[in-house]
Amino acid sequence: MSTVYDVPADLLINQVAKKLTEEDKFKAPEWASFVKTGVHKERRPENDDWWFVRTAALLRRVYIDGPVGVNSLRTHYGGKKDRGVNPEKFRKGSGAIIRGALHQLEDAGYVEKVEGGRTVTPKGRSFLDNTSAEIKSEISELSKY
Repeated sequence: MSTVYDVPADLLINQVAKKLTEEDKFKAPEWASFVKTGVHKERRPENDDWWFVRTAALLRRVYIDGPVGVNSLRTHYGGKKDRGVNPEKFRKGSGAIIRGALHQLEDAGYVEKVEGGRTVTPKGRSFLDNTSAEIKSEISELSKY
């Protein structure tokens, strides 16, 4: 049985993002095309499907770290703010983006709220494990050649 730990993160997140775009419960908010992902960023994301990529990355992160809260996820998705001639300073990522994506994951049944944060449900765990198994089989087929 393949798990999230057996495949590269970027391949898993991109594959899960593609699957999330096909589901009806996941939809980018109206404001998603105008916002930055944190105060440390200078521009908005260039990828038009960035909402689904971030949602997939959050699902993977909750799988690995769960139970996990919004504040620690904000820290994970933060970065250094360029302050000109002053030294750079760490800033957290956007909480509204993380909360909105987690609410969509909860509505789909992939994540649930427990004491201490959010964890992945058995449905979410099997979704990620099945996706990682697909990726692992694709990788093994490509390595044959």
